[in-house]
Amino acid sequence: MTQTDTRQAGTERYQDAVERYLAAWNSAGQDADGAVEAVAAAFTEDATYTDPLADTVGHDQLAAVIAGVHAQFPGFVFRRLGMPDGHHDLVRFGWELVAPDGSAPVAGFDVATLAADDRIRTVSGFLDRVPAM
Repeated sequence: MTQTDTRQAGTERYQDAVERYLAAWNSAGQDADGAVEAVAAAFTEDATYTDPLADTVGHDQLAAVIAGVHAQFPGFVFRRLGMPDGHHDLVRFGWELVAPDGSAPVAGFDVATLAADDRIRTVSGFLDRVPAM
């Protein structure tokens, strides 16, 4: 495998992890089984998620945070901003929470650590844009 092939394979690893992450965050509108499957596909069983508003461990706590966000922002969806960037087992990426009207009142930046199976083991999240409540 050439250096370019190795870099491309690594890039796909990070993109796939971020896509599964966003699918988990967008799973709240699915049935309960779909949401559980999406969280399990994206995160290890003991995954930690920490941002200024949450500090969780494991699938159940993370699923509760996701459900809470969607209760506060019904009909909104998460989408990636730009391309993920990564090295070794680290990936960083921007995201925004998009309203049904297309506006994006919430945006952030996350850094995740990937496990050997490429699921997310840890997330450190930062909120860049948050509406006044």
